Amino acid sequence: MIDIRIQSNEFDFSQEVKNFQNNKIDGAVVCFLGSVRDLEPKETLEKLEIEYYPKMAKKVLNETVKKAFDKWKLSQCLIIHRFGKLNVNEPIVLIITQTKHRKDAFRANEYIIDFLKINAPFWKKEHTNKDSYWVEQNKKDLDISI
Repeated sequence: MIDIRIQSNEFDFSQEVKNFQNNKIDGAVVCFLGSVRDLEPKETLEKLEIEYYPKMAKKVLNETVKKAFDKWKLSQCLIIHRFGKLNVNEPIVLIITQTKHRKDAFRANEYIIDFLKINAPFWKKEHTNKDSYWVEQNKKDLDISI
C-alpha cells in the first residue's frame, strides 16, 4: 500500500502512526518527521513558505516510493508533505515505511527523504526578521543511489 498526501493543513503525528499501525502487515516500522526549524543565532525565522508543482509532485513521490518498494520489499509506505506558510516547529513531512526487517525499513525511509529533499518539486522560501529568500536545495551528504 502506498499513501501519498500533499496538503496545507497540519497533520497529527500520533494519529497518523496509529492509523498506519491499523494496517500492520510486517514487524518493522520506521517514522521520519521533519519540522520547521529556526535559524538562530543568525536570524529568526518568522515563516517558512513551501510551494510545489502539483502535476509533478505526487508523480515524483510515487515513483520514488515504487523504487523503494522494489529495493527494500516494503509492505506499505505513507508520505505526507505540507505546503503553504508554516511556523517554527510545525511539521512539514512525515514518512512511514514498513518492512519485515528494521534495516530495510530504515534504509527505505532514508532513501525516500533524501530523494525528496533534492528531487521533488517543492521549494522553500524563508521569511526572517531580516529578509526573505528562497532556499537552495543542498545535495551535500545525501546518498540517493539505489
